[in-house]
Amino acid sequence: MSTDWNVGIKQGSTLKRRKERAVLVGLIHHDYTDQDIRDHLDELKFLAETAGAKTKKRFVQRLPHPNSKTFVGSGKLEEIAEYVEKHDIDLVIFDEDLSGKQQNVLEQRLKKKIIDRSTLILDIFASRAQTAQAKTQVELAQMQYLLPRLRGLWTHLERQRGGIGMRGPGEKEIETDRRIVRDKIAQLKSKLDKIDLQNTTQRKNRGDLIRVALVGYTNAGKSTLMNRLSKSTVFAEDKLFATLDTTVRKVVFGRMPFLMSDTVGFIRKLPHHLVESFKSTLDETRESDLLIHVIDISHPSYEDHIATVNQTLQELGSGDKPQIMVFNKMDLYRKSAFDDLLDDQTREELEESLKSSIRKRFEAHCVFISAKEKENMNSLRSLIKEEVMKKYEERYPYQVKTF
Repeated sequence: MSTDWNVGIKQGSTLKRRKERAVLVGLIHHDYTDQDIRDHLDELKFLAETAGAKTKKRFVQRLPHPNSKTFVGSGKLEEIAEYVEKHDIDLVIFDEDLSGKQQNVLEQRLKKKIIDRSTLILDIFASRAQTAQAKTQVELAQMQYLLPRLRGLWTHLERQRGGIGMRGPGEKEIETDRRIVRDKIAQLKSKLDKIDLQNTTQRKNRGDLIRVALVGYTNAGKSTLMNRLSKSTVFAEDKLFATLDTTVRKVVFGRMPFLMSDTVGFIRKLPHHLVESFKSTLDETRESDLLIHVIDISHPSYEDHIATVNQTLQELGSGDKPQIMVFNKMDLYRKSAFDDLLDDQTREELEESLKSSIRKRFEAHCVFISAKEKENMNSLRSLIKEEVMKKYEERYPYQVKTF
């Protein structure tokens, strides 16, 4: 099993480099529908593009459960192998986690680099990490992901099972590697504990200001909205996980100050080790007084994205915090949902019907904006100011504040 986390650039013998060519593999099983798999593979393609790979084809198969050795069936594996050989494919990406055994067998059969969804996400996180904390968190997640899969790295010794003295050294070798990885995990956790202590001290030094956290699915527009509301410059890009490190800014509406933080985006099938490793980064979410849940309404699966974010918030212990639901990218929604032949009145009626339907479904305050086009930003600022004021009144009921 390969432990190379670098995805995207094909290294050649010359100085010239090209994007790695990739194929995607998904499985329709359990309660998944054809549309679910299409959505998952669309997202996997976006992940691959973010990592720097170019997707050439998708392979989908319907099975009751993944094959324990090859993930897909033998016939589908032959189809993939034929395409990979014929079209000079460098990378085969599977939409679900592979065991060490599956990855080893697939690499032997396909003769190409095999990675799964978690490995791809870890690779993107590794390339995006900038601070010492983010780098340590990513490395910890990588080590935790690698530990149960080490056995796959040593299956080549099984061919020499009859050889005198071969099995013993093989067992000692893998145990040595496991001990090295466990020691590394312990070191990284200790390092993160020290960083967490520093961050806790920093948060205490921020005083008693109300804290507002931007949360949402990755690429929903949180960083762009942060820039609009705080008038600061936070890195924003139309790629997944553009922001890994939590950014905190002091924002003042009128004369009312509060702290706003931009957090890492969530995603479906987010590797458990990443959630665990990044819990310290997400302390800003847990310690916030108000959540601004940013949703990309132009995405066809935005309702699934809402469910994924709310589920992750529950896991983090922040599910009961008050929310403002900000439906972003209204400009892109109109382009994708409305026919050019529709008159303005019909467009307005359809849009108002959508907004009314969404407001009835969710208990939280709902605002519809376009952060990029600065649409309806004043309404959002007013609502945030109103909610932050309520929090100040709850915290300091006997103090008169003239904001």
